[in-house]
Amino acid sequence: MCTRFVYNGDDMITGFNFDIDLAVWDHKVITEKERFYIGIRMPDHRYHSFHGVNANGNAGTLLYVHGNEKGQYCGGDQCCSIADLTEAFVRAEISLDDALYIARNRSIVYARDATMQSMLSDRSGRVLIIEPGIGYRLEKERYSLITNYSLLKPEETRPYIVAGDDRYERAKELLEPAGSNFSVADAMSVLNAVRQEGAWATRVSFVYSVREQKVYYVLHHNFDQIVEYRFH
Repeated sequence: MCTRFVYNGDDMITGFNFDIDLAVWDHKVITEKERFYIGIRMPDHRYHSFHGVNANGNAGTLLYVHGNEKGQYCGGDQCCSIADLTEAFVRAEISLDDALYIARNRSIVYARDATMQSMLSDRSGRVLIIEPGIGYRLEKERYSLITNYSLLKPEETRPYIVAGDDRYERAKELLEPAGSNFSVADAMSVLNAVRQEGAWATRVSFVYSVREQKVYYVLHHNFDQIVEYRFH
């Protein structure tokens, strides 16, 4: 359960709420010279960067989604897992144009152990939404928003909407009237408004400003304790 958005105003700002069950996943915030990310500990005992920002302005995130048969994991050169693609983007191993080329020319599938969809963005505010087994969309709008349901084919995941889960609608209501001066503080307010509690509570929230080259983040939805990280 996560929420991600990109807002193109005077500044290009992206926000992300990382909602996860601590009984299932081990994670930690990791800062490097060229990268800020939420590391997810995988069976190889490494913390992988499936959610994060690179100093070049690339921001990539994975969001859980109810899977479909066409997106099932497969090996081979014609397939690329959404997890591998997103991590390569966050690590700046590929550009947004590279990711678009891969989405056009290879079958994007789920990871071996999780069904996820992705939002990738670059410093110019372009957004690439990839839904394995469904397709992709490249856009540059005033804002882009995604949660845990399909945007490209809403009917695919509509039966699985959790009762009371209106994060998308609430975030949209806040983003829709925003103007060109949409700020980091505004982005934090949106994330605060749609934060989750319970087993799948919001563990990390971060906002990235292209103009400032800085990430602002909070832990465990303590929005009165914002930490700043500037790329060097």
